[in-house]
Amino acid sequence: MSTISAVGTAVPEHILYQDDVKEFARELFGDVFPAIDRLVSAYDNAQIDRRHFCVPISWFAEQHSFREKNDLYVANAIKLSKEAIATCLEKSLCSIEEIDYILFVSTTGLATPSIDARLIEELPFRRDVKRLPIWGLGCAGGAASLSRAMEMARAVPTARILIVVVELCGLTFVKNDLSKANLIASALFGDGAAAVLVEGDEAEGKDRGSLELLASQTRTLPDSLDVMGWDISERGFGITISRDIPTIVHTFMRESIQGLLSDNGLEIEQIDHYITHPGGAKVLEAYQESLNQPREKFAHTWEILRNFGNMSAASVLFVLEKFIEEIETRRAGEAKSTVEYGLIGALGPGFSSELLLTAWK
Repeated sequence: MSTISAVGTAVPEHILYQDDVKEFARELFGDVFPAIDRLVSAYDNAQIDRRHFCVPISWFAEQHSFREKNDLYVANAIKLSKEAIATCLEKSLCSIEEIDYILFVSTTGLATPSIDARLIEELPFRRDVKRLPIWGLGCAGGAASLSRAMEMARAVPTARILIVVVELCGLTFVKNDLSKANLIASALFGDGAAAVLVEGDEAEGKDRGSLELLASQTRTLPDSLDVMGWDISERGFGITISRDIPTIVHTFMRESIQGLLSDNGLEIEQIDHYITHPGGAKVLEAYQESLNQPREKFAHTWEILRNFGNMSAASVLFVLEKFIEEIETRRAGEAKSTVEYGLIGALGPGFSSELLLTAWK
């Protein structure tokens, strides 16, 4: 089995508190929406206290060109990637020269050469390291990259695969986009980066980590291209997001979860931990209701939502980091005789579900 050996995360320096963002949005959108007081209640209902951004709040009050925003994306993506990688490898006791593959995941900016190529220039990766940039999976990107890394590690059991995910959602904000979708997005999204080391069973000297990746599943909902995505124009990335996502969790995501578990001889009640993407409070509540599971099983997801907001693909890896820290602390010194099953899950443009079954032994 392939193993998750370590997770490292990084966030930019600017912290925006939800109350301040709420008042900013009231001023920005107040002349357009007569019912602004009702609309900005979304900031309270989001159950988010603060978020991190690579620019201060004053930046959002001005118009910026796509070129300017994308230049900021490239610079900050490199900076945050390096920080997340350093933390991940320090935890794993793995050197950067031991990495065989890099998967770089993002949906909030553009770069060719891609960010992974730029990281190879700035960090001492081997020159034969294989790289795979993945773009466009949105919020599902973190979970999907774990699935691809698991498959790669099974195909090449000696491999060490480094996943790097960066999402700078704040930079996609379009000041003159006065849509409700843009207003709602400004209540949810934040910036962050994560790095994950996945190792095959036969990786040389492997003695790290106990979180095994057992199985994965991808499913795409028919006729769902308009559920989530970007409307790309000369102004940049305009967000498309459907209010039906909580309903999709109740139906499509529940069926996907049941299918994965059934294929692996398990029931929903046997899952001890839900490591799900914190898409928003309504999405998390839909998970709990549709699966008939207590809030406690989603505790780390709620914590990440409250303190970081929705960081698109990076979010589920922040949840994963918290989960690993908690279970390592709780089970320190214990004989590893009891298996604890976890389910990593996310939804993203396509509209697709990405699921992974994990076991801590």
